[in-house]
Amino acid sequence: MASQSCADLQEEEREVLQSIYEDDDAFKALSETSFSYRFGNAGEPKACLLQVSWSDQYPSVLPTFSLDNFFNNHLSSENKAEILTSLQEQAEELLDSAATYSIIEWCRDNIEDLIIPEERPVAVAQASNTVTEDKEPKQKKEHLSKQAKRKLADRLNNKGELPRGWDWVDVVKHLSKTGPANPT
Repeated sequence: MASQSCADLQEEEREVLQSIYEDDDAFKALSETSFSYRFGNAGEPKACLLQVSWSDQYPSVLPTFSLDNFFNNHLSSENKAEILTSLQEQAEELLDSAATYSIIEWCRDNIEDLIIPEERPVAVAQASNTVTEDKEPKQKKEHLSKQAKRKLADRLNNKGELPRGWDWVDVVKHLSKTGPANPT
């Protein structure tokens, strides 16, 4: 490494990463020294977004890893800490070499074992409501006063239905006020 400076090694690794991942939508160069890689798609329980950042002394010092973004909100803080510890251990083995590609590939191979999605009670409750599609959603009952309930109960038959012709009186009254259809 004495023959090349850290800046030269970083430039070389940046070019290699861009050529490897040029057609991969999951990889993004956020800046000259910061990159992100998305494992899985949004909404999947085993998905995450890893950010890798280099300091001025990289690759002589370890890159920094981050999982602190909105994409990873389904992961518990304990799980994020475990993933970051595993990434640090892998990076220590690759010290003084171009480690970003190796770290991304190691993470891609082990992502199923690394991620433990956090259980959310709200999501479980919503999922249980959508299990049966044949049931109608509960409708909010209309709140009636006692007097309105008594009046309604007086009109209902034994099945709880209004009797046939219950509104005929109103129709007949209306027609009597409007007069005959064809005056002669």
